Amino acid sequence: MTTDSIWSYAPDSGYVEGQDLTGFSVVASDGTIGHVDRQAAPGGLAHLVVDTGVWVFGRSVLVPVGVVTRVDTQDRRVTVACTRSEVKAAPRFRTDSETRDPAYLSEVGAYYLRLTATA
Repeated sequence: MTTDSIWSYAPDSGYVEGQDLTGFSVVASDGTIGHVDRQAAPGGLAHLVVDTGVWVFGRSVLVPVGVVTRVDTQDRRVTVACTRSEVKAAPRFRTDSETRDPAYLSEVGAYYLRLTATA
């Protein structure tokens, strides 16, 4: 997987261009992470901001769409190719301004690329 592909949906993920995933559940390989609070693609760096509820002390996490393996519109579910602990260990997401911060996005992208390289 290349750096660019971590920020793009896989062709076989089931994602349809322009589809709104807000409110969809996000499921890791070992359980539910939370739900999609919002999605964005500044500068072509598509990602989901996932509200984890109380699971990670009420904080949100930023997940590049390149780790999305399946979008199930019927069940309103997004499946990702990582575990809950891997998502929890990702670089901490604090504010919406980070979704436009190249340094932060580079750090997040590198983290998830390492995960997909070993998968």
